[in-house]
Amino acid sequence: MTAMKSALAVLGLMVAAPAAYAAEDCGDVTLAEMNWASAGLAAWVDKIILEEGYGCDVALVTGDTVPTFTSMNEKAEPDIAPELWVNAVKVPLDAAVAEGRIVIASEILTDGGVEGFWIPTKLAEEHGIKTIHDALEHPELFPGAEDSSKGAFFNCPSGWACQIITQNQFIALDAEEKGFELIDSGSAAGLDGSIARAFNRDEGWLGYYWSPTAILGKYDMTKLDLGVEHDKESWDNCTVVNNCPDPKLNEWSRSDVFTAVTKEFADNNPVTMDYLGKRAWSNATVNELLAWMGDNQATNEDGAYYFLENYPEVWSSWLSEDVAAKVQDAL
Repeated sequence: MTAMKSALAVLGLMVAAPAAYAAEDCGDVTLAEMNWASAGLAAWVDKIILEEGYGCDVALVTGDTVPTFTSMNEKAEPDIAPELWVNAVKVPLDAAVAEGRIVIASEILTDGGVEGFWIPTKLAEEHGIKTIHDALEHPELFPGAEDSSKGAFFNCPSGWACQIITQNQFIALDAEEKGFELIDSGSAAGLDGSIARAFNRDEGWLGYYWSPTAILGKYDMTKLDLGVEHDKESWDNCTVVNNCPDPKLNEWSRSDVFTAVTKEFADNNPVTMDYLGKRAWSNATVNELLAWMGDNQATNEDGAYYFLENYPEVWSSWLSEDVAAKVQDAL
């Protein structure tokens, strides 16, 4: 984390640079549109503001945590990852920052991200389930496995860092021996759909989820206590490592959720870096937006315009008066 703090200190000098650079200097920008709702929303907010406020030509590219970080680190593309959940890539990210390949522009979620294993609150209260160990004593409460005699333990989609983490936690818990199957959710929509289906059927559900999300705004879920502390060394060297030979149960830390940019982009775009350095929002704001998007079957683009039209007090604080006026005029 020292490397990241150093990067933020360097950024402080960069964002203080005089605004003598013309908006036209922004040019072409590639921006990762991650395939989960809060990140997709953030990508579209950035796209609209960068294009309308700064004259950039923004191309969105599909992304996931590990592939996007790897591409930025090795190929310097895309230019920007608006919402990078860094728990799974802390060690290589620290190295990339220290070695001058990537710059941390801001902490986009001011509250940080919350990750863990969740069950419906109603089920938790009815059966006195408070810990993951309590839940694993009752596979019969969690249907959805291919083998109906076993309980379902839902993992996150392929390509997400939490897939490896959850798999290692599942092994550490001896969950298979306790009568559970680890279920591949297939996609973000598949994971959300499994929760919605469980609530619609008044059934149990157990698996990985995170906040901020529309799902946790819509459905009353309880995060289970793992009964252990976060062990950073074990986390970095095993919990996040595919095929770790002997994983140990490890609590998630408060997740750092950063906006990361390539060093080349940071060096060449001081004015837009000023925006990215100030651009941050709370989990409460994001949950409200995601809930609206879910209720209205809205796209990431729809959600971004809804945010810009209805939360000017939030986004205007990120911009100079003249840039804010350009964005407002474009709306």
